[in-house]
Amino acid sequence: MYILTRMDRCETLATDLIENNSTVRSVAKKYGISKSTVHKDITQNLKHKNYKLYIQAKEILERNKSERHIRGGEATKQRFLKIKQYLNTNI
Repeated sequence: MYILTRMDRCETLATDLIENNSTVRSVAKKYGISKSTVHKDITQNLKHKNYKLYIQAKEILERNKSERHIRGGEATKQRFLKIKQYLNTNI
């Protein structure tokens, strides 16, 4: 787990998000903090600390938001495929 001050943390989280093209959920898990903390650090605190980095991170967040319905649908599809495979092998 990483221990950072709030202002350092917002830059670290945004940099990780940008470099790894990550989601808020994956960054939160990596640093052991909540998704809402990651989101707030990037959308509110970073804006005042490092505006250029904020703009880059905001683009990633917007793209992730526009793609989330696709990821959710894909997860559901995979879940039902696993159920179907399980049923076919246990008949």
